[in-house]
Amino acid sequence: MKLTDEPTMHQIDDYDNNETPEKRRLVRLIIVGLLVVSAIYGTIKFQNNTVNDYIGTAESPGITITRH
Repeated sequence: MKLTDEPTMHQIDDYDNNETPEKRRLVRLIIVGLLVVSAIYGTIKFQNNTVNDYIGTAESPGITITRH
């Protein structure tokens, strides 16, 4: 059983570097956009990398590091 309405590989516009310039530009813009968003997210994550949930004080640090 052969399907007659199926396109061949050469009829598909994304096969063998036959993309339209608009598609290439769109893919490049998406990749650049994702890289920019990840760089912004990484910068924010790096800047806020301090742990500030310490509840001890100098007199009572809450952690005993001496061995018994």
